[in-house]
Amino acid sequence: MTAPAEITADRLDLREKEMVNTDWFNEELDIRTKKTDEIVCRFLPEEEGYARRVIEAMNYSVLAGGKRLRPLLIRETAIMYGANPSLYEPFMAALEMIHTYSLVHDDLPAMDNDEYRRGRKTTWNVYGEGMAVIAGDGLLNYAFETALGVLKACEECADPAVSFSRVSRALYVLARNAGIYGMVGGQCADIQTQLHPQQTDEEELLYIHSHKTAAMIESGFTIGAILGGAPQEDIDSLAVIAGNVGLAFQIRDDILDVTGTQQDLGKSIGKDAEEGKITYVSLHGLEGAGEKVRELTDEALVLLEKLPLKDRFLPMLLQSMTGRNK
Repeated sequence: MTAPAEITADRLDLREKEMVNTDWFNEELDIRTKKTDEIVCRFLPEEEGYARRVIEAMNYSVLAGGKRLRPLLIRETAIMYGANPSLYEPFMAALEMIHTYSLVHDDLPAMDNDEYRRGRKTTWNVYGEGMAVIAGDGLLNYAFETALGVLKACEECADPAVSFSRVSRALYVLARNAGIYGMVGGQCADIQTQLHPQQTDEEELLYIHSHKTAAMIESGFTIGAILGGAPQEDIDSLAVIAGNVGLAFQIRDDILDVTGTQQDLGKSIGKDAEEGKITYVSLHGLEGAGEKVRELTDEALVLLEKLPLKDRFLPMLLQSMTGRNK
């Protein structure tokens, strides 16, 4: 009769370890998210001059909060590969500005027509549609102004030529993943499918998710590694990991649109079904979508484990992104 007792004890020990790990991760996530938020806010423009109103709208949009996942990923991989903070911190702010601009434009009446984002009124709902449009434009342009400022910091690095090369590569990744071959391309395909939802197949849906969502997450995973001088094979692996995580993240978002609440998510829910929009859930059901999220997450974790540099926090962050409830 001792075997069952031993098994029970083992299970209890495992459960206690999981609880300790969860508590540690939640504390670390809170600390690191606050640090990331501080860095992002440090680069926001001053609200002054004749452009003050649009700058207010820009800052209102960024200060709406959020998980700061994309800049947090830059910071984690940058630290893992030993990048200089003067190089990666402006990129953190720039990536969050680009992500925020996309949300400001997504919420417009001409796009998703959302009145609430992150639990408070969307930018257009406060400042008007026209001001929201140029606030998004302002964030996109100011993001690159911020990132390009890093080139000056290269002059003070130990090897300016090497730093300049890394920053140039990071700038290319930032621009490409935000543009027509990344997020904008994904958004274009998304708009087209809304015009002809019955003609949308899984291949097109995966294209939308991998470009509209995963491309920006790829910037988070790879820019920090590039700035830290990571080997190309590591950068390539991180890009694949980001693709899996980004796709799983978006499918999870589709699931939450069915199972979540407006209070938890801070935005309207049920809109996909109401508008007849094709999602991974509508194609494969909640069970099939959930299985795909698990499959993509497991593949990403295996690839992450194969990287030569280990990080305790990053695998847990990855799982929290794909298993979130809000």
